[in-house]
Amino acid sequence: MSLDLEVLYQEIILDHYKHPRNFGPLPEGGFSVAHENPFCGDHLQLFLHLEEGRLKDIRFHGRGCAISMASASMMTEKVKGQPISEVQRQIEDFLAFMRHEKELSEEEMGDLVALQGVRQFPVRVKCATLAWNALREALTSGAAEGETEHCPS
Repeated sequence: MSLDLEVLYQEIILDHYKHPRNFGPLPEGGFSVAHENPFCGDHLQLFLHLEEGRLKDIRFHGRGCAISMASASMMTEKVKGQPISEVQRQIEDFLAFMRHEKELSEEEMGDLVALQGVRQFPVRVKCATLAWNALREALTSGAAEGETEHCPS
C-alpha cells in the first residue's frame, strides 16, 4: 500500500472517530444490544429500529479506540435502511474480509476499505469487528424478531 493511500485511510478513520455518524440513542422505539471488548475495554451499545424486514434506523453509543468507534460509524452508514437479509450478508462479508477469508472490492466496502490494514494485527481486528459482532447478535437474537428489549427513554 502506498504512503498516500495509508494517509488517506488514516484520515478516513480519524474523521469517523472524531465525527461519528449515527452516534447516540434512537429518538424513540427500537431495541438495543451492548458488546464489550475485554482485551482493550472498548464498549459499544447499538440501537436498532426494525420495520417491515428492513433496518430502518441504527445508531450507536460507546467509548473505545479510534478503530472500534470508526468501524461502528462506518457500519451504521453502510447498513441503515437496508433489508435485513442484505445487512446479514454485509456482516458476514465484512467479518470474512477481516479474517482474510474473502476479498471485497473498494466499491463494496466504501469507507470500510480504510480498515483493511487492521487485518495485519489480530488484536486490532477485534476492535474493528466489535460493532459488527454486536449487530450480528442483535439480528439473530430473539430480541430482534420481537423487539422486546426496548431502548430506555
